Amino acid sequence: MSRASRPRGPQALSACGSFASLAHKAATLDALDRALRQTLPQPLRDEVRFAHLRGGRLLFLASTPAWATRLRLLQAQILATARSLDIRAETLGIRVCPLPRVEVEAERARTLSPAAAAHLRAAAATATDPEWKELYGQLAAQAGPDKPAK
Repeated sequence: MSRASRPRGPQALSACGSFASLAHKAATLDALDRALRQTLPQPLRDEVRFAHLRGGRLLFLASTPAWATRLRLLQAQILATARSLDIRAETLGIRVCPLPRVEVEAERARTLSPAAAAHLRAAAATATDPEWKELYGQLAAQAGPDKPAK
């Protein structure tokens, strides 16, 4: 299919191939991204992403024009790395676009309500298996001292 006749924008999932082939392609691109960016200096490594390989052209995304310029200065190194990975790449393309930031949310402390703790204590009291009795008691202790439920 030529570039001009290829549909642009969202496509039906059935037109994209099987899920397994999409997952394989995504995993391959992710591994290539990691391999190519690994050789870059640390501040630059976090500000660019490998996006695509087509027709001997490696396409990278850079978060700002300044990072794109720094990446272009390392073009020979990147192409040499690609060749060492048996990737036939002759040119490097760079597009500037803001990269999505991955925010790692701190794990929230989970608290156990007094009512839930009371139910766990009741389950521990009626459990016949000593292991279950101990586990229920340990879970109920997560709520803190024994407080009467309202």
